[in-house]
Amino acid sequence: SSFFYRMGGRNETKVMYFILLGFPTTGELQLLLFSALLLAYLLTVLENSLIILTIRNNPSLQNPMYLFLGNLSFLEIWYVSVIEPKMIIDVLSQDKQISFQGCMTQLHFFVTFVCTEYVLLAVMACDRFVAICKPLRYPLIMSHRFCAQLIAACWVCGLTTSSIKLSFIARLSFCDVDRINHYFCDISPLLNISCSDSSWAELVDFILALLVIMVPLCTVVASYICILFTVLKIPSSQGRQKAFSTCSSHLAVVILFYSTTLFTYAHPKLMYTYRANKLVSVLYTVVVPLLNPLIYCLRNKEVRFAMRRTFNCRR
Repeated sequence: SSFFYRMGGRNETKVMYFILLGFPTTGELQLLLFSALLLAYLLTVLENSLIILTIRNNPSLQNPMYLFLGNLSFLEIWYVSVIEPKMIIDVLSQDKQISFQGCMTQLHFFVTFVCTEYVLLAVMACDRFVAICKPLRYPLIMSHRFCAQLIAACWVCGLTTSSIKLSFIARLSFCDVDRINHYFCDISPLLNISCSDSSWAELVDFILALLVIMVPLCTVVASYICILFTVLKIPSSQGRQKAFSTCSSHLAVVILFYSTTLFTYAHPKLMYTYRANKLVSVLYTVVVPLLNPLIYCLRNKEVRFAMRRTFNCRR
């Protein structure tokens, strides 16, 4: 998987490919895992596609909250498509190789989508804050142009963070150990198999992880504290219930996504020593994207009604 060449009187290593160890399974369990992962991937793509189609075809859903939801669904289709197809193929394949360029590409897109989702979920929390705490100014503040700018800022933030992280990781040298104890190219396993000094890459990764996780998380917490105080001031219980229902689905998605990724990326290299890290990764790369559309559809009457109307019209 690598070859050596002389440079400056010492051996340097040029890695050609890595081997993704994934989940060691045999026989019937292998086939069962393959079927479960394939079904989860197809359902995730289908669910998110249905949400995008429903929002696009219903004028009643042309407001900022659903504009952000449509972009979240679009993001999650690509998010799972970067990881799951290779993961599914590797379950049955004997050849679990991934080229160095392929590994860096997968890592770049994965980090981009994860970071973008962090910021987008924070933006959605701010949208709920303005809608509930400043309802009269909501149409003025959350204009379509401003919403488009916020979405673009989320993607720029994700791309910038990913590019900085990758610029440090791609410079690392990798020795004879070319086996990645994971089912996709993530930062932690790559840092673990590097034979060069990875202290700068670790430091940059840790600082950026804190910024991209903690700043949006603090924004979400602050927004929901303000929402809670505002809702508690509403005199009628029906009014309070209606206000809470508009943000309950988003809050559930935030808790699922942030709790699983925070476990992994709070201190990547340290946390990676535990086998539980690989199982937690399955939660945020497979299970959470599968559940998110269901949470939004089951807890949001407008989306359910619009979805039924869309498919009744098409019939």
